[in-house]
Amino acid sequence: MTASIRRVGVVGGGRMGAGIAEVCARAGLDTVVCEADATAARAARDRVTASLERAVGKGKLDRTTAEDALARLAFTGSLDELADRHLVIEAVVENADVKTEVFAALDKIVEDPAAILATNTSSLPVMRLGMATRRADRVLGLHFFNPVPVLPLVEVVASLHTAPAAVTAVEEFAATLGKSVVRSQDRAGFVVNALLIPYLLAAVRMAESGFASAADVDAGMELGCAHPMGPLKLADLIGLDTVAAIAESLYEEFKEPLYAPPPLLQRMVQAGLLGRKTGQGFHTYAGTGRGSGPV
Repeated sequence: MTASIRRVGVVGGGRMGAGIAEVCARAGLDTVVCEADATAARAARDRVTASLERAVGKGKLDRTTAEDALARLAFTGSLDELADRHLVIEAVVENADVKTEVFAALDKIVEDPAAILATNTSSLPVMRLGMATRRADRVLGLHFFNPVPVLPLVEVVASLHTAPAAVTAVEEFAATLGKSVVRSQDRAGFVVNALLIPYLLAAVRMAESGFASAADVDAGMELGCAHPMGPLKLADLIGLDTVAAIAESLYEEFKEPLYAPPPLLQRMVQAGLLGRKTGQGFHTYAGTGRGSGPV
């Protein structure tokens, strides 16, 4: 097993992938971000640059540190650029077929037989992804939380094939990023989402039934239970499509009604009302031309 992870690859430069790449670069690691093409790679770079600028503007990062981090980052539209990586973290769309294709390709491209391939999936089986490779003992889940530069937790998920040395290596890697680790078995939702998603779905059902408005559901949990964010605001932040995908994965595995995505959630996803990233979900968000109050 690789004794020290110094060269990291990230597949996917969206919100999660860009955040993962940023924290790796800030920790002093040589980091390459791979996107679908050159245009998407430039967008990923802009995403990381904007995040670093925000951190500088808020006084959480000095200018020199931000510039040094950006200098450690490279962006590409070709998976072949990840051939020399010690660790590659997949952070593409939450779709099992897409992720499986990525792992099968990485298995052929990444040259070091001791390199680790990790997935940032929030709900899909790590085993399925590992079995798409010839190195299932070096495939595991490394689930970060959004926003990655802020939230300190990482879930480490070993499949039945994952070698203990691989788990140890990524836990040490997470520590270099300043992250705390919780271990989970390879079951849908892992630890956090297996607890969180039923709570979010219960809030959706409450709003769907007319029992309470979205604003009142959120106010109840924020003011009555001291939660920093109400469940429907949190669902909007996560992305309603992501919440629905995780719920479907949980329901498929456990077949328990509390995991089934409510019809309202499914209809909102079909309508493209996905939360903050589209400007409207259970609430609307400034700058979209759709108002700024609760739905």
